[in-house]
Amino acid sequence: MIVAALRQDLIAQVEDLMGRCAPYIRVRSYSDYWLYARLFSSTCPVALVADRVVGAVIAFRSQDDPDDVYVQDVATHPEHRKRGVAKTLLATVRETAADWGCTNLWLTSEPGNTAAHAAWRSMGFVNLPGDREVAGISIMTNLKGPGRDRALYTLRLR
Repeated sequence: MIVAALRQDLIAQVEDLMGRCAPYIRVRSYSDYWLYARLFSSTCPVALVADRVVGAVIAFRSQDDPDDVYVQDVATHPEHRKRGVAKTLLATVRETAADWGCTNLWLTSEPGNTAAHAAWRSMGFVNLPGDREVAGISIMTNLKGPGRDRALYTLRLR
């Protein structure tokens, strides 16, 4: 597996990958991925196997609080799950953020995405207290807007 920064020539493959990860990830527009590749490639790594995208992370450094990096999407091709793809990609983002002097990585998960919850915890992310629990996961009601309940996770970098 090779880890590389998201490039414009890989956008179609990233769109295909994201589509395979529904319902927890939604495909964004080509323009969005173009923007990520053009302006945020240092925090948007992809995993390549034989020149095929098998994993991707979309993450951004906060402009309002440069100590924080927010992970928007983590996707692994179904045929490559449980092989360390997501862990490797998030380690890449973590290293970049630490090199920049950032303090935290943040991410959210939908309440029903139990595989993601287990993955985040195994990588050292902490599930922050919410206003209710679902299957042992702390959930914040309307965190990402009305009807968009999410579990919020953080990983301290220093």
